[in-house]
Amino acid sequence: MKIILLERIAKLGQMGDEVTVKDGYARNFLLPKGKALRSTKANAAHFEVERAQLEARNLERKTEAEAVAEKLNGNAYIAIRSAGETGQLYGSVAARDIAATLEENGFTVGRNQIELLAPIKTIGMHEVRIILHPEVDAGISINVARSEEEAKRQASGEDLTQRDAFDDDDDEIVAQDDAFENEEDGPLFDEESGEDAEGAEAETEAEAENTDAPAEEEAKS
Repeated sequence: MKIILLERIAKLGQMGDEVTVKDGYARNFLLPKGKALRSTKANAAHFEVERAQLEARNLERKTEAEAVAEKLNGNAYIAIRSAGETGQLYGSVAARDIAATLEENGFTVGRNQIELLAPIKTIGMHEVRIILHPEVDAGISINVARSEEEAKRQASGEDLTQRDAFDDDDDEIVAQDDAFENEEDGPLFDEESGEDAEGAEAETEAEAENTDAPAEEEAKS
């Protein structure tokens, strides 16, 4: 379908451009949202009459969007979610969740204004673009973590999706197990005598064998 754009549309064109798009895209989005008109002679003439007002309205909206972008750009928001040791979320953070978070912080943004190709499914710092106007956008960070403490660590640059982030506790457990095993085996070194405990035991057994030998010979005689 051929349409006339009433505002700039990314990857399509500028206000006033006549472009061809898929029928479903035009009928389901561009036309009902007032972003375009069907390309007809009557609509083309109407657009030219209304162009000045459309441009003035667009400029007003752009100015408002720039004011919001100045306050929003660079902000970071925390999303607490349950996740496994490797950082894989048991659920996800979708556009509607981000929109709700922004609304809680005083910014009214529609889900379709949040540029998110797929729901967020891992903990970490995720950069998200917010389209405030066809010519204005803002970038925010979504800090997805299992707790406020982890969110602080991630904000400082730590990557908690790596196994190493959890190895400290495991190393301590291994060290305790090694100490327990050594205790069960007994000391390998006699601190008081300064001798090897195993060597001393072997020597004691040898002496016992030598002592028993004469007794056995007397019994035979």
